Amino acid sequence: MAERARSFGPTVLLGLAGATLASVAGARTWATASGSAAGVDVQGSVKGSESAPLVVALALVTLAAWGAVLVVRGRVRRAVAVVGAVAALGVVAATVAAFSRAQSDAADAAFAKGATGDVLRSSLTAWYYAAAVGGAMTLVAFTVAVAVSGRWPGMGSRYDAPATRAVSEPDMWRALDDGRDPTE
Repeated sequence: MAERARSFGPTVLLGLAGATLASVAGARTWATASGSAAGVDVQGSVKGSESAPLVVALALVTLAAWGAVLVVRGRVRRAVAVVGAVAALGVVAATVAAFSRAQSDAADAAFAKGATGDVLRSSLTAWYYAAAVGGAMTLVAFTVAVAVSGRWPGMGSRYDAPATRAVSEPDMWRALDDGRDPTE
């Protein structure tokens, strides 16, 4: 049992941490721009959700997929892990694709406040890189899950719906008479 669960905990924790990081970072400021408007410093900024709204959406999908991976078993678990891996790949791809767009959007925000183009500086914040790292962490974790989730422990049958168990009512009463829990 310990051998089966060895990769389970670290993989799920890595995946949850990465999905959470990508979700939070995707909603924060990704790029800032500063310039001058008639000698007055002007600042402009843009959030990740404005430059790349797909990042937050897909990061939330990966977060939900980890919740599903925890409760399903077998082929369904592997299928959910594949969906999560595709969503995590989308997070990474959308983040990388927004590299120059986020800076351009921040510059546009500074221009909207009156900055001139001759002294404009734009840069990415740590939140942009955090979104990319979170997506990559989640992608690695889902890749491991696809490969080895068949050997991971599943939730006990006590959590299955009663209709899926093949225990008849007389068997349940006999189990109670014997001092056993019929739901196990």
